[in-house]
Amino acid sequence: MAKLVDALRDTIRSELGLSIVAEDGGQIIGHVMFTTSLLDAPSRLVEVQVLSPLGVAPEHQGRGVGSALVRHGLAGAAEQGAPLVFLEGDPWYYSRFGLAPGGELGFRKPSLRIPDQAFQVVKLPAFDPWMGGTLVYAEVFWRYDSVGRRDPDTLPSPSDIPRP
Repeated sequence: MAKLVDALRDTIRSELGLSIVAEDGGQIIGHVMFTTSLLDAPSRLVEVQVLSPLGVAPEHQGRGVGSALVRHGLAGAAEQGAPLVFLEGDPWYYSRFGLAPGGELGFRKPSLRIPDQAFQVVKLPAFDPWMGGTLVYAEVFWRYDSVGRRDPDTLPSPSDIPRP
């Protein structure tokens, strides 16, 4: 996961994307990233944001740290003019932030390995109704095989994952 985060951090341009940490007493206890991917809409490609990864130190989970990171990140994405934020995740957890299953809103997931309910999206103020289509993840997610679920019996060993 650390290599994925480092590679994603390299994709963040100053005007788009966010990497946010939560601290307690100078110690990092949580982190969330919002990185740019593309929506393949019928008329043109649209830059969108992907919320991934989100992590909170186990001893700080259940205290609202993750929720605060997500809310702050969504507000930042809206301020930057992102029209949509996508993610793969638990619909029960993320629905509280306004995310809904993307397929039900007319969006197509980038991989059949992503469970339908886990493919989620939130429309931000810059969204326009013509923006529909297929999410195309940034190359980094594919390089680290971080898209959807894999059959545990076919997961690659760490030595099979290409290094940048």
